[in-house]
Amino acid sequence: MSANTPYPGPDFRLLFDSTLSPLLILAPDFTIVEVNRAYLTATRTERSIVGRPIFEVFPDNPGDPSADGVANLRRSLRTVVDTGRTDTMALQRYDIPTGGAGAFVERYWSPVNTPVLDGGGHVTHIIHRVEDVTEFVHLRRVGREQERAVADAQMRAQGMEIDLFVRAREIREVNEQLSRANADLDAAGETLREEQRAKDRFIATLSHELRNPLAAATAATELLALDLPDGHPALSVLSVLERQLATLVRMSNALLDGTRAVTGRMELVRGRTDLRSVVDSGCADMRSLFGQEGRTLDVELPAGPVLIDGDRLRLAQVLTNLLSNALKYTLPGGCARVRLSTADGQARLTVEDDGIGFEPSQAEELFGVFIRAAPAGPHTPEGLGLGLAVVRTIVELHGGRITARSEGPGTGASFAAMLPLAPSGTPRPRPVAQVRPAPRQLAILIVEDNTDLATTYRALLERQGHHVTAVHTGTDALLATESSLFDVVLCDLGLPDIDGYTVAREVRSRPHGDKLRLIAVSGFSRGSDRGESRAAGFDAHMAKPLPLADLLELLSGTVQG
Repeated sequence: MSANTPYPGPDFRLLFDSTLSPLLILAPDFTIVEVNRAYLTATRTERSIVGRPIFEVFPDNPGDPSADGVANLRRSLRTVVDTGRTDTMALQRYDIPTGGAGAFVERYWSPVNTPVLDGGGHVTHIIHRVEDVTEFVHLRRVGREQERAVADAQMRAQGMEIDLFVRAREIREVNEQLSRANADLDAAGETLREEQRAKDRFIATLSHELRNPLAAATAATELLALDLPDGHPALSVLSVLERQLATLVRMSNALLDGTRAVTGRMELVRGRTDLRSVVDSGCADMRSLFGQEGRTLDVELPAGPVLIDGDRLRLAQVLTNLLSNALKYTLPGGCARVRLSTADGQARLTVEDDGIGFEPSQAEELFGVFIRAAPAGPHTPEGLGLGLAVVRTIVELHGGRITARSEGPGTGASFAAMLPLAPSGTPRPRPVAQVRPAPRQLAILIVEDNTDLATTYRALLERQGHHVTAVHTGTDALLATESSLFDVVLCDLGLPDIDGYTVAREVRSRPHGDKLRLIAVSGFSRGSDRGESRAAGFDAHMAKPLPLADLLELLSGTVQG
C-alpha cells in the first residue's frame, strides 16, 4: 500500500470484543444488547445472555441474606438513565451463578455505568464496565486480618509484659515471704530438734533415776525373801511388795518404750530367732497369772521351729503386751487363746479373748498412745494405754503388720500380727542356755553410786558365796582394779565423777584387762547405750532393775550381752 493510500476504518465490533476490560451494553430498560469476551470470561457466562434482562441473568445469591448487589446496580443504572451522567459505584459484592443448580460463587466488582446519548441528549444505551477485584478484596481481607492479628499480638504482648511485670513483683514478694517462712521454719525446726534432744535426755535420765530406786527396792525384797523362813507371816506382805514393785517396773518400762515408739527411737537387736520358742516361753510365764481367777490360756503351736530374723526380747514383748491386754479385759472365768501358724512366707501370731471387746470402728484407734479399750472409771484395769502402740511399733520394725478385730462390746477381741519368716537356708538359732549355778566362788566388784542398791546387791551376792567389794565412784573403781584382780565387775554407767564407759576403757587397756568380765548394769538401756557399752569394752549390758535370777545367770557365764 502506497503512502497516499488511506487506511481502512477500524472494525469497531472487533475492537469492542478485543477490549480487555469487561464490557456489557444495556438498553435503557436494562436488557443486555451486547457483551465482549472479557465480560463473558469474568462472569463465566456465554453470548446466550444477550437479549435477556441483566437482573434475570445475574440475580442476588439466595444463600446470602445480606446480598444487595441487584438493588445497588439497579439504583446506579436508574441514576444514569434519569440524569444522563456516568455513575461510578462503590466496590460491590455481587455473587455470580456457577452453572450448577442454585450454586453461586463469591465475587467482588468495581462497576462504572456510562450513558450513550443521541443527538437530542437522550440515553440510548448504557455501557456497564466492571473490574473483578475479588482477589484484591481477599488480599486486603487477609492483610486486615494480619493487621488485626499483629495488633492483637501487640496488645497481648503488652498485656503479657504488664502481667509479667506484675507477676515478677508478686513472685519476688512471695519469694521474700517464703524466705522469711523458711527462716522461721528453720528456727522452729531447730527449736523442735532441741526440744527432742532435751526430751531424749530427760527420758534417759528418767530411765536411770526411776530404775535405781526400783532396782534397790527389788533387790531388798529378794534379800528379805532369803531371810524369811517358809510360813513366816511377813511373807504375805513381802509378796504384796514384790507385786507392786513388779507393776511399777512394768509401768516404767511401758512409759519408756511408749516414748521410744512415738519418737521413732526404738531399736532392734536382730538375730535368727525361733518365734515358736518365744511364744512357748512367754505363755508359760503368763499361764500362772491367767489361773489366778479361773481364766484359762489355750496355746496352739506348730510342731517345728518358726524362724524370724528379729529381736527375741522385743518379740517376747509383743506377746507379753498382747497377753497382758487379754488378761486385763477378760473377766474371771474367761478364756484367752494363742495361735501361731505359718503361710505364704509369713508367721501369723493371733491372741484372742472372750472379754469386753470393743466397737469395730475403734480397731485402728487402739494402737494409739494412751488409748484404752475400756472407759476410764474405778473398775478400769491398770495401765497407761501404751502397750498396743509399742506392739505395733515392734511389729512394723520387723517388717510386719498387726490388726485388731471385734464384733462389738462383750464379744471379745482378736489381735493378729503378721511377721515375715527368715529366708530359707538361714542357720537355726542356738538353744537358750539353761541357768546353772556359778561353778566357783567369784571375786566381784560392784561399782554403783546408789548406796542402797550397792548394799543389797552385795548382800545378795555374798549369800551366794561370792567375795564382793562395793565402791561408789569411777575413780575408786579404777583404784580397786589396780590392786586386786576381780573375776567380774558390775559397773553402773552414770557415776558421779567419771562415767562407766571411761572405767571400762581404762580397765581394758591394762595388762590384765582382758582377764575379767565387765558387765554394765544401768538404767540407761537404749540401743545406742548398749552399742556404746560394747564399744567401751563391756561384755554384757543389763537394764535395772536386775532380778537376782538374771544376775546369777549372768555370773554363770551362760548369758552374753
